[in-house]
Amino acid sequence: MSGAENTVKIKSADGSVRDFTRGKSAREFIAEMPDSKNFVAVLVNGKLADLNTPIAEDSELRPVTLTDQEGIDILRHSTSHVMAQAVRELFPGVKIAIGPSIEDGFYYDFEYGKSFTPEDLLAIEKRMAEIIRSDAPFTRLECPRDEAIRLFTEQGEGYKVEILNEIPDPKISLYRSGEFVDLCRGPHLPSTGVIKAFKLTGLAGAYWRGDEHRQMLQRIYGTAFPTREELDEYLHLVEEAKLRDHRKLGKELGLYSIEDDIGPGLVLWHPKGAAVRMVIEDFWRKEHIKRGYQILFTPHVARQKLWEKSGHTGFYRENMFSPMDVEGMPYLVKPMNCPFHIYVYKNQIRSYRDLPLRYAELGTVYRYERSGVLHGLLRVRGFTQDDAHIFLTEEQLGPEIETLMDFTVGMLNQFGFSDFEIFLSTRPEKSVGSAEAWEKATNYLISGLQKMGLKYTVDPGAGVFYGPKIDIKIRDSLKRTWQCSTLQVDFNLPERFGVEYISEDGKAHQAIMIHRALMGSLERFFGCLIEHYKGDFPLWMAPVQMRVIAINERNVAYAQRVWEELLGRGIRVDHDFSREKLSYKIRKAELEKISYSIIVGDKEEKAGEIAPRGRRGELGKAMKVSEFLEGLAPELSLPQKKGGVYQTGS
Repeated sequence: MSGAENTVKIKSADGSVRDFTRGKSAREFIAEMPDSKNFVAVLVNGKLADLNTPIAEDSELRPVTLTDQEGIDILRHSTSHVMAQAVRELFPGVKIAIGPSIEDGFYYDFEYGKSFTPEDLLAIEKRMAEIIRSDAPFTRLECPRDEAIRLFTEQGEGYKVEILNEIPDPKISLYRSGEFVDLCRGPHLPSTGVIKAFKLTGLAGAYWRGDEHRQMLQRIYGTAFPTREELDEYLHLVEEAKLRDHRKLGKELGLYSIEDDIGPGLVLWHPKGAAVRMVIEDFWRKEHIKRGYQILFTPHVARQKLWEKSGHTGFYRENMFSPMDVEGMPYLVKPMNCPFHIYVYKNQIRSYRDLPLRYAELGTVYRYERSGVLHGLLRVRGFTQDDAHIFLTEEQLGPEIETLMDFTVGMLNQFGFSDFEIFLSTRPEKSVGSAEAWEKATNYLISGLQKMGLKYTVDPGAGVFYGPKIDIKIRDSLKRTWQCSTLQVDFNLPERFGVEYISEDGKAHQAIMIHRALMGSLERFFGCLIEHYKGDFPLWMAPVQMRVIAINERNVAYAQRVWEELLGRGIRVDHDFSREKLSYKIRKAELEKISYSIIVGDKEEKAGEIAPRGRRGELGKAMKVSEFLEGLAPELSLPQKKGGVYQTGS
C-alpha cells in the first residue's frame, strides 16, 4: 500500500485537517490534544465511538468529555454495566435483561428468585466500588451472532438470547470489563476507574419489554455524575423533590384524591383543590374572552363513526376506551375535543370576514393509560384540557402563530413559570396528509418561532398524526421540565370534514385549523403548580387565603362577624373557633399552608380590628379589615400581563 493509500484525512473540531495513519485508533489521534486525559469517547462523523475505534476513512472527529451530554450518557451506561457485574457476582443465578442510561441516571432489570432489599443495594454499591477501583478496561468484542447466542445460552441468559434472535446483523458487539461480558452496542468509558461518583437510588418492578403478560423483573435504579459535588447536589434535589411530591402534598393539604372504587386515574377534586381550579379557570376564561375567543361546551361521548371519520380509531385507538352500545350504535368517550369544535364551525356558512374564528373549551376527555404508567395528577385517564381550536386562512397563519406563542408564554409567566424549553415536532412515520401540506405547516411554525426570537430544538417524528406541533416544557423551581403547552397546525382534519369558508372570490376554500392548549390539562398543570410552589401557593391562587382564629370563646361572636365580612369581600376564608390553645391553632394553620391567620382577641374586638399573621410568622399591626385588604390588593388580584418581551431559557 502506498503512503497516500495508507493515510486518511481527519478534520478536527477547530476546522483543521491533517493526515493520519489509516487503521490507527481515535485515541492515538487525540493523544496530542490539550486535556486529552479528559476524553472518554469520540464523535466520528457525528457517530459516537470508543477511543479505541480504528479510523479507516476520511473523517471529522470531535472528542467527547464528561462535560458533554454524550459523555454523561456514556458514564451512566457504563455504570449500569458495573452494577450488573456486581449483581451477578453477589447473587448467583440472577438473570440480567437490559440496562440503559436514562435522563437522570440509569437502571438495569433483573430476574431473581428473591426480592432485592435496601440492604442489598448497599452491598451492590460496595462491590461496584471495588470493581471501579480495579480500573478494568471496557473492551469492545465483535463476534458472529450465532456465537453470541451460544455464549449467552450457556450462561442461562435467556433475555439476551431473545434480543439476539431479533437482531438481523450477522456480527454482534459485546463489551467486556473484568470477567463480565454483556451484549451492547456501546460506546463505553475507557475503563471502570473513570467512574468517580455514583449512587443506587431505588427499586421497582418492571415487566419485560413493558408487556404486562410477560415476566415481572426487578429494576434497580441508579445515577452517576462526573464529580462528587454534582452527585451531592443531585441527591439534595431528589430529597427536595420528595418533599414537593404532589401526591404527598395533595393528601396532606386535602387537595384531591384518587379512589380505587371509582377507578385508577380518575381524580376527585376536594374543596381546596377545587378552589384553586376555580381560580385557574376564571383567569383562563377572562384572558380568552379578552382575546376574542368564544367559549364552548361539548358532550363527553360521540358515535364511533365520528372518530372513524376523524382518523382517531385508525391512529389513536389504543388510547381510547372500548365502545359502549347505545340503541345498537357504538359510542366512544371522547379522547379529544376537536371534532366537536369542527361541527360547531360547520353549523353555518362561514365567510373569510369571520376568520380567524377562535373556539375554546375546558373540555374533559378520557384516554386509556395502562395502570403501570398512571402517576398522581401527571398521568391520568380522565382530565380537562384547556383546549382551543382556531379556524383561519393560510394568510392568517403566520401572525396567529406569533400571537398564540405570546399568549402561551404570557399565561405561563402569570403562574410563575419563566424558564422554558421549546420543541418543534415533525411528521411521524404513522400520519395522514400530503408531504406538501406537512412541509408547509412545519415551515409556518418555524417562521413563527424565528420571528419571535425563540430558541427551539427539533424533535424529529414526534408530531401528531394530523400535523406538526410546537411543545413547550416549563422548568419549575427545581429546574425540572414538565410538558404542558402545545400548538399544532392541521391541514388534514379540515380536509376530512370539509371545513371551508367563502373567500372574496365567492368560492369555497378549505380552512386551516390550529389545535392549542396553554396548560395542557388542568390536572397535570395543578400537579406542576403543587410541586413548583411546594403547596405554598401565591395569595391570589391559594385555596384558603385566610383563617379567622378566635383566641377565647368569648371572642367567637366577633370573630364570626369578621369571617362573614371577609367572605362578603370575596376572600376564600375559613375559621377556627375551637377551644385549643392559640399556639396550636396558629401552628395548624401554618402546616396547612394558609396564607394569613386573622387573630381576634379581647383587644381586637374592643377596637373593632384584626391582628393578621403571615404563615411564616410575619406579624402585622392591628388594623381594620378594610385597611388590611387594601394593603393586600395587589397580591389578591388576578395577575395582569406586564409590559416587555417574554424570554425563554437557554
